[in-house]
Amino acid sequence: MNAGLLMDDTIAAVSTAMAPSGIGIVRVSGKEARTITDRIFRAKKEGKRLAEVKSHTIHYGWIVDQEEIIDEVLVMVMKGPRTYTGEDTVEIDCHGGVLAVQKVLEAVLKAGARAAQPGEFSKRAFLNGRIDLSQAEAVMDVISAKNTYALKSSESQLRGTLKKAIREIREAILYEIAFIESALDDPEHISLSGYPQKLEQVVKEQKAKVNQLLLSADEGKMIQEGIKTVILGKPNAGKSSLLNLLVGEEKAIVTDIAGTTRDVLEEHLILKGISLRILDTAGIRNTTDTVEKIGVDRAIEHAKDADLILYVVDVSVPLDENDQKIIELIQRKNAIVLMNKSDLAAVIDREKMEQLVKAPILSVSAREETGIDLLEETIRKLFFRGDISFNDEIYITNARHKQALLGAKMSLEQVENSIAMGMPEDFFSIDLMSAYEQLGEIIGESIGEDLVNEIFSKFCTGK
Repeated sequence: MNAGLLMDDTIAAVSTAMAPSGIGIVRVSGKEARTITDRIFRAKKEGKRLAEVKSHTIHYGWIVDQEEIIDEVLVMVMKGPRTYTGEDTVEIDCHGGVLAVQKVLEAVLKAGARAAQPGEFSKRAFLNGRIDLSQAEAVMDVISAKNTYALKSSESQLRGTLKKAIREIREAILYEIAFIESALDDPEHISLSGYPQKLEQVVKEQKAKVNQLLLSADEGKMIQEGIKTVILGKPNAGKSSLLNLLVGEEKAIVTDIAGTTRDVLEEHLILKGISLRILDTAGIRNTTDTVEKIGVDRAIEHAKDADLILYVVDVSVPLDENDQKIIELIQRKNAIVLMNKSDLAAVIDREKMEQLVKAPILSVSAREETGIDLLEETIRKLFFRGDISFNDEIYITNARHKQALLGAKMSLEQVENSIAMGMPEDFFSIDLMSAYEQLGEIIGESIGEDLVNEIFSKFCTGK
């Protein structure tokens, strides 16, 4: 890593939310962290100064500003490198609340610390080798996780599962680069006879590992951002009633008048741990009403790029040309057919629907609130191949990581092409190095200063 990125000054920031709360934490990190805090801390019992106490100890007293008591606090002293940043760190636990925490921070800054930039604590942890770049990004993913699966995925990445997988691939590639370079430098003692065939197998194995990571990217995106779910159906099929039932409150207007929903209504909800970005849309039908037609067109457009379509069918009403339009729309999409109003006399049966669509079919009643329990399990199986386990599986949730993996895959494919064309061995080395460096961008072992700064600037202050 570029030495110019290293910072020697001491930084401070509030690490908890600036809102009324039980406690607030002001974090101080850097070589002067203990000395600076000593200037404003008065222990209840006279004793050693914070600069002299044992590491990972807690001390009770007060933060003062020119002998005026600001707050009663607990001060945690941690000496580097056994800290989050790898530097000497002090955390001041004071009473929560905007004013109290702000006053303590102001006292720390007045005593000699500099206000930390967004993400600067995590940036120092990365620069000091405490975590790699993928783990640093996972820190913010944990903070911003919107559902159980996103949290588990981020925690798995924070433990280093992605780093381990990337390093294994890079080590295999680096071995081949070193072998080629050594053979080219010393052809009398290292023979490259038959080597292209051996390299071809190695590249095939490493490309398969890269592909395996890429296969998880679509699932990872949905885990992190939520499954874009569009509710489709004819007017009065029960789409808005279904949305209200899933959300748990009256978000959409429900009437017996066809065409009540004219625009797209979007809600974010957690369905037993699965995050859905769910869109209620206008009923699909031919209409001369200008406003309603715009709503129908928008519904169709959203359906085209949806991750999942919930096709709501009123079983008490015969299928018509509008249903046929929806069925054609969902043929190449992930879809679930919800046979709604199962409490009424049905004129459409499951067997007939199975002949028309190749999608899971569930019987539900939005009015009676029945059949909804099956929806979560059906979505899980549709997208995540059953229960998700994060002990060994890795999900790529970061667009930057996916782009680097795609670049590495292309470089490995170029090596395969060079082997097939009988190119000289130094051509292999060039593309192998390209793959090695692109994989290194994921964990931060081959990355520029500007990109590092850009990544950490998106973090919250105090983390």
